Amino acid sequence: MLSNLLVENYALISKLEIEFRKGLTIITGETGAGKSILLGALSLILGRRADTSVLLDKERKCIVEGIFDIRHYNLESFFTEKELDYDDQPAVRREILATGKSRAFINDVPVNLDVLTEFGLKLIDIHSQHQNLNLADSLFQMKAMDSYARSHELLESYRSHFHAYREIQKKFRIMSDEADRSRSDLDYFQFQFAQLEEAKLVEGEQEELEFELEKLTHSEEIKNGLSSATMLLQGEGSSALQLLKDSLGSINRIGKFLDENARLAERIESAYIEIKDVAHDIATLNEQLYFDPDRLTQVSDRLNLLYNLEKKHRVSTLSELIALRKHLQEKIEEINSYDFQLGDLEKDLLETRGRLSHLADSLFRRRHDAIAPFEKQVVEMLTEVGLPNAGFSIVHEKLDDFNETGSDKIQFLFTANRNMPLQDIARVASGGELSRLMLCVKSLMSDSTGLPTIVFDEIDTGVSGETAEKVGNIIRRMAEKMQIINITHLPQVASKGKYHYLVYKTDDEKTSVTRMKLLNPAERRIEIAKMLSGEEVTNAALENARVLLGDSE
Repeated sequence: MLSNLLVENYALISKLEIEFRKGLTIITGETGAGKSILLGALSLILGRRADTSVLLDKERKCIVEGIFDIRHYNLESFFTEKELDYDDQPAVRREILATGKSRAFINDVPVNLDVLTEFGLKLIDIHSQHQNLNLADSLFQMKAMDSYARSHELLESYRSHFHAYREIQKKFRIMSDEADRSRSDLDYFQFQFAQLEEAKLVEGEQEELEFELEKLTHSEEIKNGLSSATMLLQGEGSSALQLLKDSLGSINRIGKFLDENARLAERIESAYIEIKDVAHDIATLNEQLYFDPDRLTQVSDRLNLLYNLEKKHRVSTLSELIALRKHLQEKIEEINSYDFQLGDLEKDLLETRGRLSHLADSLFRRRHDAIAPFEKQVVEMLTEVGLPNAGFSIVHEKLDDFNETGSDKIQFLFTANRNMPLQDIARVASGGELSRLMLCVKSLMSDSTGLPTIVFDEIDTGVSGETAEKVGNIIRRMAEKMQIINITHLPQVASKGKYHYLVYKTDDEKTSVTRMKLLNPAERRIEIAKMLSGEEVTNAALENARVLLGDSE
């Protein structure tokens, strides 16, 4: 429940701090005093969007902070899911900065508005007059029915399977479309792959062939070079070997005159042996080298094949061709595997649909069993709030397919008059009738929702006198099970509260400011009397107020 609310710099509120308690809290005040402003501030910590227009002082930020007591509402899992430290009295704060930016916090930990909204929905239901129109909304009607039937856990299980079912449907549809598109390309992929596979591509082959082509193309030039080198090294006449042999002889002849003779002779002889060996290798290579026109043709043809494949597939290297071959192979295998994958998905789809159908049937039965007692209690309560001739029933139909709430739909039918046919609520209910019907429905919902707090914003619009007295009794009974904060203009309803706050406005030369105070018994009697007779409080009004308060205290 809401235990404390702090509002700073919001609309006409400079600073306001209010303590709330269990039971029924009444809020009254003159029109324009700021009751709706208080609700607007509370809506901020429930995730409503806002801008700088809400700032009283445009130079300062707006702060709205609520302290909640959630000890008995099993919300630990929410904190775990959102990675927040659990606190049984969490502080929820919203700040609107002068720049227009907004910040939200749960226990001083920053959170986004979606998290704030999700948390707020677990704490407070703010019901204003325009929300009476929700009665005609099929989703609200289903929510009311599920609340009364206590089918929350069953519905959550159904929704989990429904989302899984939709996800498998989506995957199946995407894969089917992809398979259809790919199968039309399969022949083309297979042709391309077969061409590359037939080419028997080998990594590094192109560089080796290009080098060999160079060698074959210049074989005559290479052979002439080798022959010339052989002649220079070991040919007749002044070859390198002959010159080294002559040099060795010259060194040996002067050996007796030169100490370095032996070392120099050894080096010349070593060079002679090395040159002779090189000359032999060159000669051997020359003998082995010959021009092979057939091999030249083979190499040229192979390279042309590789070049043409690279050009066709718009790549520049053999490595890219090999990578493309692998990709085509994987693509062909993927296309050929679609039938198996689709078969597995279809099996999952059937199994999930079976579980979903079972849960949908369980929901249908749970709702169906709750309809008769729900109708009976609504009619009884409508009589209590001054609609003794009202009729109310629920049409429950099975659907052919699944949706977010099951495979069925419900429709609330209503009439306020005897012997008149039941019709859709949107067609037959007036504002006052709608308010009373909504109160009856909300009362039945409150027995099972486990929601800590409901805020009613003049839900009693359109009623008066004895009917207002009965509406107040229903709200008071609701407050025995949960916290109710009720904004009202009816003295009969206001007298039912355990606590009574007055919202009022003070004016100075510069601005008007909204304030709020908890009334003591004497002040409360005067306020009820004003609601009965106007600003001029008469003795009769005071006595009437005393009677009203005596009935409730």
